[in-house]
Amino acid sequence: MSARIIDGKALAKKVRRELKARVETFAETHRPPGLAVVLVGDDPASAVYVRNKTRGCRRAGIEHFDHILPADTSQQALIELVDRLAADQRVDGILVQLPLPAHVDARAVLARIPADKDVDGFLPENIGRLVVGEPGFVACTPAGVMRLLDEAETPLEGAEALVIGRSNIVGKPMGQLLLARNCTVTMCHSRTRDLAAHVARADVVVAAVGRAEMVRGEWVKSGATVIDVGTNRVGDKLVGDVEFAAAAERARAITPVPGGVGPMTIAMLLSNTVDSAVRRLGIS
Repeated sequence: MSARIIDGKALAKKVRRELKARVETFAETHRPPGLAVVLVGDDPASAVYVRNKTRGCRRAGIEHFDHILPADTSQQALIELVDRLAADQRVDGILVQLPLPAHVDARAVLARIPADKDVDGFLPENIGRLVVGEPGFVACTPAGVMRLLDEAETPLEGAEALVIGRSNIVGKPMGQLLLARNCTVTMCHSRTRDLAAHVARADVVVAAVGRAEMVRGEWVKSGATVIDVGTNRVGDKLVGDVEFAAAAERARAITPVPGGVGPMTIAMLLSNTVDSAVRRLGIS
């Protein structure tokens, strides 16, 4: 079997077109939705990610407020900035780019973001809402994965779904989203015994453990859908958590790395920002 390649770039472009239409309609009677991004320090990967978010805002018609701060910014100064953004009625979403410098307590800073502006979906209140099935913001990468699964017309009702990775921002919310779609969900991680046996049973595999090609292609069940969240640099190449070529011979559909999940993460951040503007202004 030769798998269908799920094109995250193309789907993200489609999502941005949908958002642009929503924003244009929204802005006819209200202001444009607004996203504030805070970057502390000069981490190259974070800087690239912030630039991509800013570019995405421009394309969708979302107003963006970028705050690029030096690495020695104090925790108190950062908290005061977040408090100002929390009170700013032009701002519908606040994103503090992680990681923060070692002298800053990230939890203390993130805790100042109001839940209704937490478009990253990282705060305990939004995570709790996801667990109990109430409306809230869902972390962007898992939300993007769900769009990719639907784009690939993946049967989810009653499917055996395997999530590899247990982070608070990908693995755990991913399991909850799949459970909400009536999958039977297994959570694995780097210390799971006999990971191959779990992969072999799974109709859906979401790999988000951060280890290059940890999931061998030969483990993948014939006809499974494989979503690879991992981005690992090996030499001068980026590879995922799944051995792509071998897995593509067995899967029905698979995401590439790069060009799969990554573009959808930013697209869903923009989507959450527009949703926030709509909710905060009480528009149906």
